[in-house]
Amino acid sequence: MQILLPPSEGKAHPARGAALDLASLAFPELTAAREAALDALITLSAGDEDTAVATLGLSTGQRDEVRRNALLRTAPTTTAAKLYTGVLYDALDLATLPPAAKRRANAQILIFSGLFGVSRLGDRLPAYRCGMDVTLSPLGAVAGHWRRALPATMAGLGGPILDLRSSSYAAAWRPAGGRINDLATVRVLHERVVGGETKRSVVSHFNKATKGRLVRDLLLAGAAPRSVRALTAALRDLKYTVEEPSPGALDVVVRDL
Repeated sequence: MQILLPPSEGKAHPARGAALDLASLAFPELTAAREAALDALITLSAGDEDTAVATLGLSTGQRDEVRRNALLRTAPTTTAAKLYTGVLYDALDLATLPPAAKRRANAQILIFSGLFGVSRLGDRLPAYRCGMDVTLSPLGAVAGHWRRALPATMAGLGGPILDLRSSSYAAAWRPAGGRINDLATVRVLHERVVGGETKRSVVSHFNKATKGRLVRDLLLAGAAPRSVRALTAALRDLKYTVEEPSPGALDVVVRDL
């Protein structure tokens, strides 16, 4: 099983650590594509600050993110497992997993990002800001850049593939052909009764937290499903309410947030 995660906007900012070494990252065949993305982001961030803020979709109070981007080649790094600190990663709580579950996490989790394409938890990365929905000159749309670069790398992945990415990151790669049957895309729905009527909705914060807990529970259980059907069964065994509105789509229904 492979578990696909988005990055988080919230990141740790290591005070010390080795500088970025693209050749040391997982999937070294992506080095040229990563170099291109890094060059484009640094060029943007080292130029007109207002343009960079607007291009990256930042607020005026986030100008430090642009200045940090301009120094990415020499900035200290930390592992991806420690770098991402958003809601999903807080709920996943990688640092407190027992050794066997950590080994499974290192082998199974893939983190998609606008700057690095796809990373493993052990990759050493600097704090950066670059979403998958950004357009960088001369790269073009970042998601399109990775759609061109990722297929060969991802072709060797075994199934099933548990996809917990948001839509902008899912746009960077999806399996094609017969391998689409290996993909299980998860949506988290909050079910509640309002005025005697049952209603369901997607709630962003708790959607992320539920996905983090779901991954943690699978890792702790040592789940090793060999198909989407077996993955669905594993989640139900872990007491998740899972519905299948269409092939490859899994709705996880939660009532308590």
